Amino acid sequence: MVSCCALTACIAGSDGPDGAIGAISTSQTTLLTITKQGAGTITADTDYGSKSIESQLPGFTTQPVQIAVESKTLWTLAAFQDGFQVIQVLKGSNGKVGEIHGVTHHLAGPNGERIGMTFSQIGSSKSRCRVGKDLWRGMAVCPSKNAANVKLVYAIPGYQGPFDRLPTSEDLRGASLQRIVWNPAV
Repeated sequence: MVSCCALTACIAGSDGPDGAIGAISTSQTTLLTITKQGAGTITADTDYGSKSIESQLPGFTTQPVQIAVESKTLWTLAAFQDGFQVIQVLKGSNGKVGEIHGVTHHLAGPNGERIGMTFSQIGSSKSRCRVGKDLWRGMAVCPSKNAANVKLVYAIPGYQGPFDRLPTSEDLRGASLQRIVWNPAV
């Protein structure tokens, strides 16, 4: 059986008296950081393939996985360390690395964002976000501060729509970060 922490960040505590989400239990260990330049030492110049990715991430292993990007599902390579799927690496143009999706709370975003943190904890601005579509329907897709090529994808627990626009600011407060997406092209 896989623990909740292997799938996403675990949330500890309960709603506070004002309805705020409880504290996020994030890892004391950061296995990788996604920055404006890439994920760890993986950049837009990194060749796409298991050997190349593993050489850039000592101690990591890769294996093919099927993932959902916004408009489709596809097979790609995931990088694991100590049993945790840390990133999903998509193939870009010319045999190089394309998008990278960060998927564990053992990973940090450009400003310290971690999977499982809430929209309000991260301080995202609704005015800079857009509504997700297709497979990310009902999710908020927002740029990371200081890194326009990094997107933060939030899910709103229990959200029932409407799906053609962003939820209210109140609904977004408790939205949970699901994915940190780096794109080599800005």
